[in-house]
Amino acid sequence: MNKEDTIVTKTVPAELSGRLDKAVSTLMLDTISRSHIKSLIEDERVLVNGRAVKASFKVKADDEIKIIIPPVEETEIKAENIPLDIIYEDDDVILVNKPKGMVVHPAAGHTSGTLVNALMYHCGEDLSGINGELRPGIVHRIDKDTTGVIIACKNDNAHRKIAEQLAVHSITRRYHALVYNCIKEENGTIDAPIGRHPTDRKKMAINRQHGKNAVTHYEVIENFHVRNSNGYSHVICRLETGRTHQIRVHMTSIGHPLLGDEVYGPQKNPFHLEGQALHAEVLGFVHPTTGKYMEFHAPLPDYFNELICKLKNL
Repeated sequence: MNKEDTIVTKTVPAELSGRLDKAVSTLMLDTISRSHIKSLIEDERVLVNGRAVKASFKVKADDEIKIIIPPVEETEIKAENIPLDIIYEDDDVILVNKPKGMVVHPAAGHTSGTLVNALMYHCGEDLSGINGELRPGIVHRIDKDTTGVIIACKNDNAHRKIAEQLAVHSITRRYHALVYNCIKEENGTIDAPIGRHPTDRKKMAINRQHGKNAVTHYEVIENFHVRNSNGYSHVICRLETGRTHQIRVHMTSIGHPLLGDEVYGPQKNPFHLEGQALHAEVLGFVHPTTGKYMEFHAPLPDYFNELICKLKNL
């Protein structure tokens, strides 16, 4: 504990008797996200009657909970004047049609030219900083080579409310993908947990022992039958969960890796694509201030439409 910490003290009402993490989540609903609460408990920054306990500790009526919140850590990210394809913007959120090749957040090897660098220039200080670290506005991500709609939040209240919708899988997320091999059925569901690959830590994989629940629904838009091959398919994938590389891992697991995906699919790249043929077309959510459901669309990029034309003519 230091002088820069924020200390919040709460008394447990009778109706919140039970697990500590659930009680704190309810008591701090409009202040801290669930993931931040989890990390604070693990760091022994949540005390019950003066004592650090585990998340599963059972609190009871009139127990005193002290929550010690450290100051937000500033990250050294520079604003850059990078053009953005803005789909929608208001005082709470901004939705952008992300181009292929743009990384969402700075990381090793990608310290500039990212969506966050662009957002910081466009929005100035109007971006959320939450969970103990300033990660400007970012509430979810899409891969570098995935195109399409992504949302960023301009304040902590919006960030918390969008994050809560992501946590309970109530946000609408629909993707277009082009995959190897024609799919016989018109639609289907892949329900398989995803976790780190057991031998390659840079990859994800179906991991039934240590993975997290992951569900993808898919629908075949068109099969492209090609002589002397198994053909290709254009599918729409609807995410029920949002695990890292979920569509790429799930489609590969049923024998339909994405075109251009050299990580999870064949090393050959017959169409010379720069990364997987995947586009986030639709994002729908309940607006954090108005409470109204809103849905936004990003049109298929030129490369995707051109590839469809090639497949039709093979």
